[in-house]
Amino acid sequence: MKTKDSATPTGAAKTLVIAEKPSVAQDIVRALTPSSGKFEKHDEYFENEQYVVSSAVGHLVEIQAPEAFDVKRGKWSFAHLPVIPPHFDLKPVDKTKTRLNAVVKLAKRKDVDQLINACDAGREGELIFRLIEQYAGGTKTLGKPVRRLWLQSMTPQAIRDGFTHLRTNAQMQPLADAARCRSEADWLVGINGTRAMTAFNSRDGGFFLTTVGRVQTPTLSVVVEREEQIRKFISRDYFEIHAEFGAQAGSYAAKWFDPAHKKDADDAEKKEARLWSQPQAQAIGDAVRGKAASVREESKPSNKSSPGLFDLTTLQREANGRFGFSAKTTLALAQSLYERHKALTYPRTDSRHLPEDYLPTVNETMAMLAKSSMGHLAPFARIAISKQYIKPTKKVFDNSKVSDHFAIIPTLEAPSGLSDAEQKLYDFVVRRFIAVFYPAAEYQVTTRISTVDAGADSHHFKTTGRVLVEPGWLAVYGKEAAAEVDDAKDGDKGQNLVPVQPGEMVNTDSAEAKGLKTRPPARYSEATLLGAMEGAGKTVEDEEFSEAMREKGLGTPATRSSIIEGLLAEKYMLREGRELIPTAKAFQLMTLLRGLGVEELSKAELTGEWEYKLTKMEKGEFARDAFMQEIASMTERMVRKAKEYDRDTIPGDYATLQSSCPSCGGVVKENYRRYTCTGKGGVEAGCGFSFGKTPAGRTFEVAEVEQFLRDKKIGPLEGFRSKAGWPFTSEIILKFDDETKNYKLEFDFGDDKAGEESGELTDFSAQEPLGGCPKCGAQTGGLVFEHGKNYVCDHAVPSLVQTVPSCDFKSGQIILQQPIAREQMHKLLATGKTDLLDKFVSMRTRRAFKAMLAWDAEAGKVNFEFAPSKFPPRVPAFKAAAKAAAKAALPPAAKKVAAKKAPAKKAAAKKAAVKSMAVKAPRKPSSAPGKQPSAALAAVIGNEPILRPQVIKKLWEYIKANGLQDPKDKRQINADAKLLAVFGKPQVGMFELTGIAGQHLT
Repeated sequence: MKTKDSATPTGAAKTLVIAEKPSVAQDIVRALTPSSGKFEKHDEYFENEQYVVSSAVGHLVEIQAPEAFDVKRGKWSFAHLPVIPPHFDLKPVDKTKTRLNAVVKLAKRKDVDQLINACDAGREGELIFRLIEQYAGGTKTLGKPVRRLWLQSMTPQAIRDGFTHLRTNAQMQPLADAARCRSEADWLVGINGTRAMTAFNSRDGGFFLTTVGRVQTPTLSVVVEREEQIRKFISRDYFEIHAEFGAQAGSYAAKWFDPAHKKDADDAEKKEARLWSQPQAQAIGDAVRGKAASVREESKPSNKSSPGLFDLTTLQREANGRFGFSAKTTLALAQSLYERHKALTYPRTDSRHLPEDYLPTVNETMAMLAKSSMGHLAPFARIAISKQYIKPTKKVFDNSKVSDHFAIIPTLEAPSGLSDAEQKLYDFVVRRFIAVFYPAAEYQVTTRISTVDAGADSHHFKTTGRVLVEPGWLAVYGKEAAAEVDDAKDGDKGQNLVPVQPGEMVNTDSAEAKGLKTRPPARYSEATLLGAMEGAGKTVEDEEFSEAMREKGLGTPATRSSIIEGLLAEKYMLREGRELIPTAKAFQLMTLLRGLGVEELSKAELTGEWEYKLTKMEKGEFARDAFMQEIASMTERMVRKAKEYDRDTIPGDYATLQSSCPSCGGVVKENYRRYTCTGKGGVEAGCGFSFGKTPAGRTFEVAEVEQFLRDKKIGPLEGFRSKAGWPFTSEIILKFDDETKNYKLEFDFGDDKAGEESGELTDFSAQEPLGGCPKCGAQTGGLVFEHGKNYVCDHAVPSLVQTVPSCDFKSGQIILQQPIAREQMHKLLATGKTDLLDKFVSMRTRRAFKAMLAWDAEAGKVNFEFAPSKFPPRVPAFKAAAKAAAKAALPPAAKKVAAKKAPAKKAAAKKAAVKSMAVKAPRKPSSAPGKQPSAALAAVIGNEPILRPQVIKKLWEYIKANGLQDPKDKRQINADAKLLAVFGKPQVGMFELTGIAGQHLT
């Protein structure tokens, strides 16, 4: 491989090809090599006599407002809104600056006289290239002609065909306009919406970050609306009649149904097998029990085809249901299998089909799987080949269903060294890939109706039997023809039925009315929310807008997981198990948008309208300027609505609390901004007690407020933000204010010095120590305990062991938002470090990071220790070459000596590392005999020999038991008759106690 500096322009004019990702660049090089000659590989690109081929890695550049229009968070007020710049500047994406610089350097080469945009064939691919080209040109255009490579298949022949049919820059201008409009419109709505709602919610002081966006807010709205349905749902009792019928060949289950039932459009809960009266259900059960029943049945074959190939959203949904993976985790695993292991095709796709020219590639892939070491799947691949299951069906191969990318399938690379999670996901994709070519599963479905004549009434019972005859694709998933069908119970699901002879009468052996309740709709999981985002167009009433969203939905496959994670990070939702639950902050946002009259921000219709107009723009039927003018007008209206709203509260569905006012016992009610006392009758002015719903940017849940009012304290709670936007954790207390004669909310950060200042001594005797103090334990026997919000040495605070602190070991129970559990502190004290913890948040970058806490003996404090990188540091090419050359130049004898030294060096380094990590164990309590107390002291603590720390402890136990601390100044101890003989005076200070006790020990 050549280094960057090894390639110099040859003078011949060349064409720079810019792909969207490195794998596509490699495919292009392989396709062009037969016709244009061999390419040389450099660090960031490939080059031959005709082409220079490089790539982005997704977005390398993003838009930003010009400096004059840029408003920092500290100035997020209505005075600076709306922000509608006349144009947008560009800035590099931080993590890909190196790649951007390399591509720009290639674009500016003098021997490069034209560019080919080989980014993905779609709106986003067009935007990625256009922004790179604009950035490379700087203040003026790059001035080099551009043509467009449009690919929907990545076979070598398809790539070569694409190069012979390059599109002009003018042909692509409408798509470029639509791409820029979408990007700029999202910026305008997201930035202005977020700043306007934040300014509105921060009017009473503080900084209440309230993010909104075209995709995230409608997604949140879907979750909030479902939660509102659940909260308003009123469960109803209903009854089913389950019967057991006896035939000559055995018994079978059945369920009563009403053959005359018709679907009720106004009440979806009404179904053919439900009765709404217990007496009626009981009467039917009594009427048919023990009676004979006639039987008629109908049997017919049924087929079930295999599901289609995976796109990203389907993979995320099914992996969440099957393995519990979050959408973010599934994307990360799929990306790793694509980038690192080269085992899967590009995962960020919304297509479930393959290009029609991919049949040979599929055959090669199936052959690779047939020869692979995957014993659980290779046999099925061999069967697919031997039985010629792979056919060019539209279910799999359809160019019209392939957009920027095709479905996720395995590549020709057989992976190795996969993690457990990667292996699960890889097997999941491979199994689907094999199964999609298998024939349909075949069933025999039997519907049996058993009719009991009870006087003038006839009662009908239904049983459905479903037998798997040919497993087809289900065999790939382990289903065999003889296996029982799932859910064979209660007479209404698939099951193997005992035969009934023609004309045979069966007996109703039992019939029982079963009481049940209607259930609310289920909360969204990540799987179902991804499905709702993908199918959001179905909820849009306008037919044109709905059609425009049909292939789009909310977000893209690549962004949906980050949208969900963003809502979780901003505390709009919580993840409990697999359920996603909206928080009070989410409900407050929806109330605000409705109250301000800007609810379009929470509707999928906004995306539908945009997509409709952007699609027309791509066809040249809608002007870019007209679209952006509409967006600017919408933005101005949104900001104006928030800015001009002048009422005290916003109408909404607010709670009345069960817990009463701590000041007067009145009823506490919620409004948009506060929880307020409304007097004992709930409709009066109240006593004046109230507090904000969102102290320091964190919105209270109703259940938290109930506990807060009841206990007058709560926490520690996470998610608060300072006025500068920094996150913090704190307890909150209700404290009586002498000035206002009422309670007020205060933050309590757990000031551990409070006890010292008040004269109170800390008694750790009821606690189990976590371990020896790493700072003073070896010398004093100091032990570490929980104290306030910290873990402290018992010699670091005034305590019964030692009234005057002599150590300063203290470590927080929450560090950079990461809770430090007792078990982790115990492990740190025992071994020198904790496990790897993953919820730290940097105060500087505000990014989450993983680290261990470790005792740093040299610094005398707890510090961070980071896990070693999985990947060795990259050795610069010139250093590697120099090292190899030096090694090659050594004589054979020297090489052997060097080889022997290497293990010794490693062993020495390892030994040193172990030594440096070791933490001295705390010294065990002394076993030396104690000292004899004087007669005066013995009258207080007893006559047994005793160690000095135990003397102090027993003295304090006596002092506290007899209430001898001065009530005005607890640092002073009043002597009773016994202590007067010890102290020699009527009162002593607490810090004198140790010295006085020493005088009475011999």
